[in-house]
Amino acid sequence: MPVHHFVDGQEIDQVLVVRDRELRSGGDGRAYLRLTLSDRTGSVSAVLADQLQEAEGLCLKGTPVRVNGRFRVDARYGPQILIESVRAPAPGEVHVDALVHGPPRSVEQMERDLRELIATVQNAHLRELLDRVFAPSSPVWESFRDAPAAKHFHQAYRHGLLEHSLTVGQAVSAISATFPGIDRDVAVTGALIHDIGKLEAYTSDAMAIDMTDAGKLQGEIPLGYYRIRRLIEDIPDFEPRLATAVLHIILSHHGLLEHGSPVIPCTREATLVHMIDNLGGRLGSFDRLERELPNGSEWSRFDRAIGGGAYFGSHRPEERQAA
Repeated sequence: MPVHHFVDGQEIDQVLVVRDRELRSGGDGRAYLRLTLSDRTGSVSAVLADQLQEAEGLCLKGTPVRVNGRFRVDARYGPQILIESVRAPAPGEVHVDALVHGPPRSVEQMERDLRELIATVQNAHLRELLDRVFAPSSPVWESFRDAPAAKHFHQAYRHGLLEHSLTVGQAVSAISATFPGIDRDVAVTGALIHDIGKLEAYTSDAMAIDMTDAGKLQGEIPLGYYRIRRLIEDIPDFEPRLATAVLHIILSHHGLLEHGSPVIPCTREATLVHMIDNLGGRLGSFDRLERELPNGSEWSRFDRAIGGGAYFGSHRPEERQAA
């Protein structure tokens, strides 16, 4: 039974992923473990008061566990599972596709769409740069295809980086013809590689995405800048003008200094990529919040990424379940 479909009073006996854990003390002084458990459809709080020593060793962040208990909607504490027992899953009980969310399009379709978009880039130097990143034989491609786009806020799942980069690239391509003065090849190239630093900034574990030491110490923008700069330097006679334009997009795509960009967007192409990147991330947050929306609810909880609650009252219930 998907988490999104749990109902008050339901008995639970299934594998879920531990997203968070905290050891607390109740009013009587007894310790208990509060967990956040999830599957592909959403997350739920859970409480375990017994077997704490064993459970602490099992319930690690990003770890699947077999949970037995009862789901209830408490008037004070809200929806939660009262866990009676927890154990490690037996062989064959863990089905990753059911436990972690993924993009609505298949990875095969996204790869086809990506290669069709790359084929529209006419500049030979930019095509060479894109091939060195995205060609099937590239040492980067397999990692890029499987990487998440974030730890939490948007496309925080396997293939999320491919989905986000492709979506931004397609939108930039479509809008480039609308406004005069935009170099479409530069804008599309920058859009496709703007987040390349996330390959080193985040782990690729589908169950427990986290920042790497390099991500914490250097940041995804510098990591992406140096990766692409090295590739550009290996391409014979790469035009300096193009190098400057593409690298500026990477450096400025967060838009503001206080958001982590070393510089603000100073070209049409960089401004366009920043705006579309921001839009893609914001709409991705709506997707995440809708997946977590309890049955019967129209408003999400407050979310820092969008600065408030998200409203889904205009969607029919069957549309939310399909999502």
